[in-house]
Amino acid sequence: MESFFTLEHIGLAARNTVELKNWYVEKLGASVVFEMVQAPPAFLINLGGTLIEIYSALSQSELVQNNRLGGWRHVALKVASLEKAREILSARGVEFKEEIKPAGGGGRVLFFQDLEGNLLHLTERLPGGFQ
Repeated sequence: MESFFTLEHIGLAARNTVELKNWYVEKLGASVVFEMVQAPPAFLINLGGTLIEIYSALSQSELVQNNRLGGWRHVALKVASLEKAREILSARGVEFKEEIKPAGGGGRVLFFQDLEGNLLHLTERLPGGFQ
C-alpha cells in the first residue's frame, strides 16, 4: 500500500536553542535551513535529509534519557560503520557511555546523547537486511 503521508520534520524542544542547533551543526554536520528570528530563536536544520525543528522548551525532564519511557525516545542515524562513525564523533567531542549492542531487525547500534541529553544512536545494518 502506498503511503499518502511522508515525514516532513521532527520537533525538538530545547533549553537553549542556539547551543543545541550549534551542537547538531558542529558534531553531526547538520545545516541550518531556516532561522525564525524571535527570542529565543527557533531553527529548522537538515540532518542527512531529515528536517529537525529546534524550538524553545517550556520545561525539561531528565526522563528524556529513559529509552523505555512512553512516546518517541530516540533518533537513529544510519551509518556504514559504527567504528568509523564513533571515531569521527569522538574526535568532535561526543562521548559514548555504552558499548555497541545488537539492533532489532539485525545489525548493531551505539547510543549517545546530544548536548541536552536527548537520545540518539548510530545504526549499522547487515548487508541484505531490511532497508
